[in-house]
Formats: sequence, structure tokens, C-alpha cells
Amino acid sequence: SGGKLMTIESLKVLKQGLIQAMQAEREGQYFYLMAAGSTEDPKGKDVFRRLAAEELDHFNYLKRQYDSIVETGAANAGLSLGAPPSLDGKSPIFSDSIKSRIGEAHFEMTALSLAMQLELDAEKFYKEQAGKVDDQTAKSFYLKLAEWEVGHYRALLAQSEMLKEDYWSQGGFAPF
Repeated sequence: SGGKLMTIESLKVLKQGLIQAMQAEREGQYFYLMAAGSTEDPKGKDVFRRLAAEELDHFNYLKRQYDSIVETGAANAGLSLGAPPSLDGKSPIFSDSIKSRIGEAHFEMTALSLAMQLELDAEKFYKEQAGKVDDQTAKSFYLKLAEWEVGHYRALLAQSEMLKEDYWSQGGFAPF
């Protein structure tokens, strides 16, 4: 924040944004834990657990920032978010064997769809918050969190695109 104190209004906006962000990260964590517990796919279980752990890490980071703002009136530039993990490859979420049972993968396809929406909403929210705050540290961590969410979204989208055609044709939904 460059040494200047935030106004009461700026502090209020920042605190409200952090509370909403913590709530969203907590909901994301629970969603991914539920997905991990519901998929039959071993890699999917592992990746969903990892995503849940990341959401918890983000929650804890945001909570520490919130505490810093309450205690000092400024975000803490010394806190680190770390680097986003890589979720890439042709099948970033599920093992390739999911293709063999794609006709029954209703839960997984639904989970991918819901998770993509969750990540898009989070990215949009973080970008909006970055635009609302004066504090440079907060602006920076909001943009970094938005970047993480985009990475998650891209991995989920890649997985969905890879499976979608097979899922639709196996399920007899395809118009072709």
C-alpha cells in the first residue's frame, strides 16, 4: 500500500471482498471434496483432493490477509500464495481409463461442468475485487488468485472437451 493508510471506505470494501472470497474458497473446497468422494476414477479422486487442498490454502491465505487488515489496516505483502500447480496433458483431471466407462460417467461430466462454472465465477470475482481496491498488495493477490482460477478452468475445460463427444454419443444424446 506504499505506506499510505487506507480510508475507512477502502478498508470496508477490502474486508467485505475478503469475506466473500473466503466463503467462495470454502465452498470450492467442499465441492471438490464431494467430487473426490463421488468419482470412481482414481486420478480424478487425487486431482479433486488436490483442488480441494488448494482452495483451503487460498482460504487460509485470505484469512491471514483479513487478519492483517483488521490488525494493521493494510494487506500483508510478506504473505506468499506460492505457484499454481500444473494441471496439463491430454487428460488433466481423470485417468485415460474413464473413456472406457464414459457412458456411465454422469457424475464426472456434471462435476466438470459445475467446477468450470465455479472457477469462472471465482476468476470474475477476483478481477472485480482487484478493480475495487486501492491497496496494491490486495490488487496484486486478487489478480494472482484470478490467474489460478483460470488455470483450473482451462484444465477442467480441456478434460471436458476431451470427453464430451464420447459421452454424448455413448449416452445416445448425440444428434449424429
